[in-house]
Amino acid sequence: MPDAFSAFIVDDDRGMRESLAHLLESAGWSVDVFCDAAHALARLDSVMPDAILSDVRMPGMSGLDLLDALSDRQTPPLVLISAHGDIPMAVDAIQRGAYSFLEKPFEPRRLLTVMDHAAETHRLTDLTRRMRVELLSLSGLDRVLLGTDLRIVALRDDVIDLALADGTVLVDGETGTGKEIVARALHRLGLRRDKHFVAVNCATLSVEGFEEQIFGCADGALGLFRKADGGTLFLDEIGACPLHVQPKLLRAIETGEIRPLGTDTEVTCDVRVVAATNVDLEAEVAQGAFRQDLLYRLNTFQLHLPPLRDRGEDVVLLFGHFVGSLAETYEIKPPEMTAEDAAALMAHSWPGNVRELRHVAERRVLAARRGGGSVAEALRRDDLRDDVPATLREAVARFERTLIAQAIRTHGGRMDSVAEALGIGRRTLNEKIVKLGLDKAEILD
Repeated sequence: MPDAFSAFIVDDDRGMRESLAHLLESAGWSVDVFCDAAHALARLDSVMPDAILSDVRMPGMSGLDLLDALSDRQTPPLVLISAHGDIPMAVDAIQRGAYSFLEKPFEPRRLLTVMDHAAETHRLTDLTRRMRVELLSLSGLDRVLLGTDLRIVALRDDVIDLALADGTVLVDGETGTGKEIVARALHRLGLRRDKHFVAVNCATLSVEGFEEQIFGCADGALGLFRKADGGTLFLDEIGACPLHVQPKLLRAIETGEIRPLGTDTEVTCDVRVVAATNVDLEAEVAQGAFRQDLLYRLNTFQLHLPPLRDRGEDVVLLFGHFVGSLAETYEIKPPEMTAEDAAALMAHSWPGNVRELRHVAERRVLAARRGGGSVAEALRRDDLRDDVPATLREAVARFERTLIAQAIRTHGGRMDSVAEALGIGRRTLNEKIVKLGLDKAEILD
């Protein structure tokens, strides 16, 4: 059974405060009363009610002043009451963000109905916000989209919203910004989560074999579309798709039908296509290297991942996140970040973006494990002293991380093939991946 609703009542009239409190408590509410708005506002730092009920006209801070003070915070809805209300005041209050406006004398059942609706709205909004935070973590988005930059905040919301859509998505951004992580999040958070996510880097396919890899052939090779049937097909570096294949790819996306090589039979595939690029496809269209109609079909929805150098102080926040995670992997206390460390992070241009940042964080953690290091030293790529393991255990762990990561890239994330290539069982592989803190999506990005 849900917890009882809670409310703050703010009114300078003692009799009115007591009357309102009695009404709400009789309906099962938990109530805190305040004789002025300033004390209620201060109390919000430690207690968050489901709704606030406040008089408008009070000495000092009025109900409208309280409304303005709440506007920049994640606060519960405010219901205003007044014996001197009029239509212009009510309209102004609603426009400024009040949940509702009631005139005294009010009908008790009407007030209880308004307060119930306000509290239910607040709880639903808070639940949605907390679910979004949890979804970011579950999908891996927190590894690349952590931060307060307004573009990143909007991008997190866009990814969660688009996950429930089924149209094609084009993700663009520089190398290392996390395009595949975003694509996998769209799949994991969407309606196709129980089906296959199939990823391919188009730049790794030969021109001659591209069509067969994508659509399959008559001799039984399935092709990526059929492997992804019911799920999501991620086409990374889509700009590398050969011109002669682009019309067929366009038709497959539009109709859901493919024609394997060597056959006249159409095969139906239910696939959501997510594509990614680190080049300007509009420029490619202008140069005749990419079809405009395919571009228009791919960017039904478009997500742009900004480079790390443009994200301001987010770089420090992300670095701290990586250091904390890696410190757990290497079983040490996270090294403290100094002002010099933060300055070094902010001054670096980050050509490798989030991927490079994670590598720097790992070098910093490894150096800290030996009792030294700084961000500036970790950024010196040509200085390999910090990359030399101090113990045999650490050397083995780093070798295993490198070997497993390379096998995952070589086999395109197909874990059965990875285990076979490494000569170990699938269960052992999974255990090592967890122990070593490896992330398949990040490796394949």
